[in-house]
Amino acid sequence: MYVHKKDYLPLLRTYLGAQWRSVLLMSLLLLISIGLQLANPQLLQIFIDAVLQGSAQSTLILIGVLFVVLALSTQGASIVATYLSENVAWTATNRLREDLISHCLTLDMSFHKAHTPGELIQRVDGDVDALASFFSQAIIQLVGNLILLLGIVLVLFQKDWYLGLMMLGFTALAFVLLALLQKYGRPFWLAYQVKYAEFFGQLGEHLEGTEEVRANGATSFVMRRFHQFARQWWQIDYRRSVAEFLQFAGTLTIFSLGNILALAVGAWLLGAHAISLGTVYEVFYYTNLIILPIKQIRNQIQDLQTADASIERIQNLLKTRSTLTDAHWPVQNTALPGTDTSQTYMLRERYQALPVGALEVAFEHITFGYNVDEPVLRDVNFHLPAGKVLGVLGRTGSGKTTLARLLLRFYDAQSGEIRLSGVPLQKIELEQVRRRMAMVTQDVQLFQGNVRDNLTFFKRHVPDAQINAVLNELGLGRWLQALPNGLGSELGVGGAGLSAGEAQLLAFARAFLENSDLVLLDEASSRLDPATEQVIERAIERLLHGRTGIIIAHRLATVQRADYILILQHGQILEFGPRAELLANPASHFSQLLANNLQVVLS
Repeated sequence: MYVHKKDYLPLLRTYLGAQWRSVLLMSLLLLISIGLQLANPQLLQIFIDAVLQGSAQSTLILIGVLFVVLALSTQGASIVATYLSENVAWTATNRLREDLISHCLTLDMSFHKAHTPGELIQRVDGDVDALASFFSQAIIQLVGNLILLLGIVLVLFQKDWYLGLMMLGFTALAFVLLALLQKYGRPFWLAYQVKYAEFFGQLGEHLEGTEEVRANGATSFVMRRFHQFARQWWQIDYRRSVAEFLQFAGTLTIFSLGNILALAVGAWLLGAHAISLGTVYEVFYYTNLIILPIKQIRNQIQDLQTADASIERIQNLLKTRSTLTDAHWPVQNTALPGTDTSQTYMLRERYQALPVGALEVAFEHITFGYNVDEPVLRDVNFHLPAGKVLGVLGRTGSGKTTLARLLLRFYDAQSGEIRLSGVPLQKIELEQVRRRMAMVTQDVQLFQGNVRDNLTFFKRHVPDAQINAVLNELGLGRWLQALPNGLGSELGVGGAGLSAGEAQLLAFARAFLENSDLVLLDEASSRLDPATEQVIERAIERLLHGRTGIIIAHRLATVQRADYILILQHGQILEFGPRAELLANPASHFSQLLANNLQVVLS
């Protein structure tokens, strides 16, 4: 797909608009440089003719000094323009990266499940990096080189119409050839960039699973897969390289043809006494000078060709919309043409606030599947009063974790409605939903940073005394004291150096510090040893006090503090009710599990 110029303009307007002074100065320097490049050959022609005419030495020295001054001025303008263009490029691309990251964070989990982290990294960094030249100089220099070409042609027409006609024909032929080569190579560049992103996706996936790959003897499978991928990539890159070589060869052909034409026409006109020897050299100089902008135009067209593919993928990412509608998330993709935010503000007015305190939870005939035709939950219907604790039991794959994901609104159900304290979940701003809930899972995500930032998610307003009190309550006081810089101690990537139990305790500490009104515990203590689990059990008792809690578990002992029990089977409710009533009813599934001491039967 070819990206039309109308898609260039919003990007340029959005990311260069704030830097208009630098862009204007770059344009001014470019025009000055063009003028100097057109003037220098004139001085050379005057110098040569002056030598042949026997002009005074002082005149020749003056012309030579003026030539050197103009040459140095040209280089100085080029240096300043290069500095400005790099600064403009970094500023623009960093802003675009920020917008892309912000946009990706607003997309629902179904999008992130369908796109690997490596692929998104390539979109956010690789594709944006390919636009650095596009932002900094491609458009400006492309226009500037076209002006330079036009200036050279006009100067030669002024000298002799044969020279002007020769240069005009040569320039037209060069552009036709370059356009044909660019059109031929564009699809290969697009295919190459797509494959490049796929490669990073696979690489990230396999590197993340290195431990599992080695432990299960899958190294040969991974290497064979990479070999197959590399073979496909090589075929695409081979065609791209051929297209690039043809462009290079075409440029060399143009250079050679230009020199031949310049010398042939110059010699003919010199023999006819229509021009001087100095003019012949001037024509030759201009011909070699015109080769440089043609070469730069070829590179700029190649940059634009790369930009075509990158802009297409960036625009497609920015046009991707979350299936979750929320007005609080701002529309960051202002580069999109025709973006209409009026509906955003209308939606904001319809959202409702949650009442203060523990939240009431109601699932009303919820049916949901990650694939629409494969439901994970079927007609789930229950009500949990505010301040009560629900224990959710069920075999693996029964839909327990899906309940929590729907409650946090990572996904929207295909049918039915979830209510928090009587307010439909879709009428509550997502930020408010996430702020009023805290979730602890068995998979703990720790970031490269210090202990404090990992516990507070980089919130600076949380007092150190509060953090220390929480860690002491969770039995991590001695662990913290052993660290060289206390809360300021750096954690390794992914929590390197921490045991699974310590990482789990830090996740609990996060939940304590969040001070949320609804706490979700998804197998949160499954990785802890019995002694540590006893510490956590006491801490959970305090954590759930005055709050609504949902405890997802395999083991029956984990839900002994629950006020209500929900048992799922194949995505449907097998049993739901107050724990005391179910326990007193010998016919209930929960009572039978306890009576038979089947503590892990649901695992």
